[in-house]
Amino acid sequence: MSAAPKVLIVDDELHARANLRLALAALPGWAVAGECADAAAARTRIDAGGVDILLLDIQMPVESGLVLARDLSRRAMPPLVVFVTADRGHALEAFDVHALDYLVKPVSETRLRQTLERAAVLLGQRDAHARALRTFADPQPGYWRELAVRSVGSIERVGLDRVQWIRSAGNYVELHLAQRMLLHRSTLAALEAYLDPAEFLRVHRCVLVRRGQARRLRAANGEGALLELACGAGVPVSERYVAAVKRALRAPGWSP
Repeated sequence: MSAAPKVLIVDDELHARANLRLALAALPGWAVAGECADAAAARTRIDAGGVDILLLDIQMPVESGLVLARDLSRRAMPPLVVFVTADRGHALEAFDVHALDYLVKPVSETRLRQTLERAAVLLGQRDAHARALRTFADPQPGYWRELAVRSVGSIERVGLDRVQWIRSAGNYVELHLAQRMLLHRSTLAALEAYLDPAEFLRVHRCVLVRRGQARRLRAANGEGALLELACGAGVPVSERYVAAVKRALRAPGWSP
């Protein structure tokens, strides 16, 4: 990056903000974009632009740092978030909102430098990340062929031809590939609108399958049925989709 990356310090304690400001002053190549004592002020400052990374406390009055980070993670290109906190008990929640790192006070200069070096690498790739995110946020006409899947500190481009089946998981979907499963932030209904129906088939309110994966439909205990996939998985088929699955299995070129 040509300009020095800009860091916003967000902490309700004055001395904590001062300590981070002094620590940053000792590290070349970084600029302080400002200091905020609460999440509302931080959000206003971020909305004004020019913030690359947040050094963010968790325990703050009115709105916690976790709530702010979760809100920011829904944006197309949020600033990188590094939690700096005295509370050790929220690490898992922190990474669920895509935090780059989780630093426990008092933070050593070495630890802060290591985290900012990682941040610099990611910020240097920000233009590529923006293009990847637009694959999902601003779809081009026609059906999608890949997704930009975000995880902690990275974005991975995943070809939809690698996805064997998809299951809803709240505000996320599980993308089941041959060797692993990825979580992607989207509802199943929103994602389905951009999937080619010639490639993916809805079999349940919570499940889509790649048509080429379907092998055998069999009765299940209770209502509906179970669809066996070529990958070895078995997925539920609700009663309303049984007829459509049967038609798909009888389609020319299929060998259930």
